[in-house]
Amino acid sequence: MLVDGFGRNVTYLRVSVTERCNFRCQYCMPEKPFSWVPKENLLSFEELFLFVKVAIDEGITKIRITGGEPLLRTDLDKFIAMINNHKSGLDLALTTNGFLLKDAAQKLKNAGLQRVNISLDSLKPDVAGKMAQKDVLAKVQAGIEEALRVGLKVKINMVPIKGINDTEVLDVLEYAKERGMSIRFIEYMENTHAKEKLKGLSGQEVQTIIAQKYHFKEIGRVGPSPAHLFEFDDGYIFGIIDPHKHDFCEDCNRIRLTAEGMLIPCLYFDEAMSIKDAVHNGDVAKAAEVLKEVLRNKPEKNKWSDDDQNETSNRAFYETGG
Repeated sequence: MLVDGFGRNVTYLRVSVTERCNFRCQYCMPEKPFSWVPKENLLSFEELFLFVKVAIDEGITKIRITGGEPLLRTDLDKFIAMINNHKSGLDLALTTNGFLLKDAAQKLKNAGLQRVNISLDSLKPDVAGKMAQKDVLAKVQAGIEEALRVGLKVKINMVPIKGINDTEVLDVLEYAKERGMSIRFIEYMENTHAKEKLKGLSGQEVQTIIAQKYHFKEIGRVGPSPAHLFEFDDGYIFGIIDPHKHDFCEDCNRIRLTAEGMLIPCLYFDEAMSIKDAVHNGDVAKAAEVLKEVLRNKPEKNKWSDDDQNETSNRAFYETGG
């Protein structure tokens, strides 16, 4: 069992396999050139797997593969198969922008992947193009349909930004609902890498928009998930993630590993420790030692609060996968 310095049981590992991305979303990395970290700086899948095995053996039960855009990493299905073959019954998921998913979905499913979270910020080609700074919508929607066809569970993530896609909250919700997909509306997370002067819709503003058409009740958070859930009269459930609140920090159960081997205790925490030397040398004991030290340093709560929403994270979300 993995327990941090505040007595929280850590069972969830997010593994970023690359910081590269084929989108330039305004709220994430709009100005970053289309460059990439040299391949030799990245951990190989074998090295990542060595650490993942340590984490699983110590008590991790849920693993999410992230990026950047993880499907840019060749043979990702083989990495997922390595994890699935090590221990069956794990909750194996992937976060993706969906652009390359159509050709990858069946292989990922065969490898043992169970679920995908797909970013879908607009159903209008021009708006989606403005958000991603690329013509993306048709290929993303094709990826969504293929994921559903092969039997993957699909969750949609939408970041509503004022003046860009804020009029599409109901449209995207209904697109997800009609296809049996869950949806999470994520409040824009202020960070130094995003486009200046962006303003996101608050969770309360999202609720107000949805309430114009639907009646719903609040369920609240379920377990350590950061999402506040709401249920329609017909049983459909949607969620809102508000990073400015600390209530989900009280039972946070996750840590993050970057593609270059930095183990990060909190998305909004700038301290991290490297496992790179340990896995390069095949030193399982050292990797386990770093893991436990990072857990001891895991902060009690994130840097943001309801009283001060001007705090801006320096963490590049494309490095840690959100």
